[in-house]
Amino acid sequence: MSNESLKEQLRALVAEIAEKDEIPDSASFKDLGIDSMMGVEIVAAIERQYQIKIEDNELTGFKDLDAAYGVVVRKLEAKNAFAAAE
Repeated sequence: MSNESLKEQLRALVAEIAEKDEIPDSASFKDLGIDSMMGVEIVAAIERQYQIKIEDNELTGFKDLDAAYGVVVRKLEAKNAFAAAE
């Protein structure tokens, strides 16, 4: 999966949960009306879809799409590196 494809998948996931037509890359989720409950739902959906675990201390990094994308990319790279090492 390309990085651009991943970002668009994340954008679609956030847009669906937040019931928004557009999710700009660097627009604050808070400014988009995404509250903490929606944030928890978004993180749970990301964990399910990509089979990764996002730690509680990483949740503060989920302030916009760019930041969420960065966390997911790092998690997927770590997951893939671990799988390749086995």
